[in-house]
This record gives sequence, structure tokens and C-alpha cells, in this order.
Amino acid sequence: MMRRFLLFIPLIIFVVVGVFLYKGLSMDPGARDSALLNKPLPDFSLPLLDDESRIITRDELLGEVFLLNVWGSWCPSCYDEHDEILRMAQMGVPVVGLNYKDERPKAFRYLAQLGNPYAFNLFEPDGVRALAFDLGVYGAPETFLIDRQGIVRYHLAGVITPALVDGKILPEVHKWQNVR
Repeated sequence: MMRRFLLFIPLIIFVVVGVFLYKGLSMDPGARDSALLNKPLPDFSLPLLDDESRIITRDELLGEVFLLNVWGSWCPSCYDEHDEILRMAQMGVPVVGLNYKDERPKAFRYLAQLGNPYAFNLFEPDGVRALAFDLGVYGAPETFLIDRQGIVRYHLAGVITPALVDGKILPEVHKWQNVR
């Protein structure tokens, strides 16, 4: 009797592992909520990409609704979403870049090649200096919508697509722009 039961153990393990794998495949990795959703943008002090002597802080960003887009020239998905960021910037959506784990010369080449949609770019070459770590960024691209008071209102871990821009991001931007 016990021997017969032992024959079923591999089948039971296979079924359990299969259920976990199936569940994992059905999840959307971009749907991960930020721990900072509806909480203040963390304090930070970072240099600009194009002027390392100019330091920007959280308080300087308050007063305007904007997107904070985490990007790097090393990131293939950042190339994929760049046209949508350009489109939003051309529509008047303020976009602040956070150049993440990158090298200045490579970042400059990226922007020269694809166009620069960013109002300005914060530079965080090591990824642990201040902002990316505190935001919980684990890769690029990631995008955060920040309201006038500096509260994180939306987070996307993944590529910005035309459908996301039109169906989710722009409505969220307009919603928070109309909140005083």
C-alpha cells in the first residue's frame, strides 16, 4: 500500500509545480503596484544629466503634475517606449527623466539619436544614490505620475504603449491636472 502511494508522489509534485507555473505565466509583470502609490515622492537630491553642478531636489518639482520616467541607454524596452514619451511631451505633458544606471556619454547619444522629450533629466548612475532605490525601481523603464503636491498617483513597471497613453496615462494626467 505504501509503495503504491510513493509512486504518486512525483505526479503530485508535478501538478503542484504546474499550478504555480501556470499562475505565474498568467500574471502581468507591469501590473505591479508601487508601495508609494498615494504616498509622497521620496526626498532626493540629484544632479542633472547635462549639468552635474546643478542639483535638483524633490521640493523643486512641486506645483506641477508630471511624469517621472526611469530610463537608460542600456535598456532595450526604453527604446520601444520612447516615441510615446515624445508624443506625450509634444502634447504638453511634462516629463522628467531619471537616467538610471547609465553613463553620461551613452545617455547623450541616446537622446541625440531619438530626441529629447524630457523637461530635464536627473542623473543617478549607480541606482542607489537616492531616488530609484527609494521608489522601489528594479529596472527600466518605469514611469510614475506625480501630482502637484508630490504624491505618486500612478505607477507603470514596463513599456508605455499607445494604448496605455490613450486609455490610462493621459486620462490620469488630466484628472490630476484638474485637481487643485
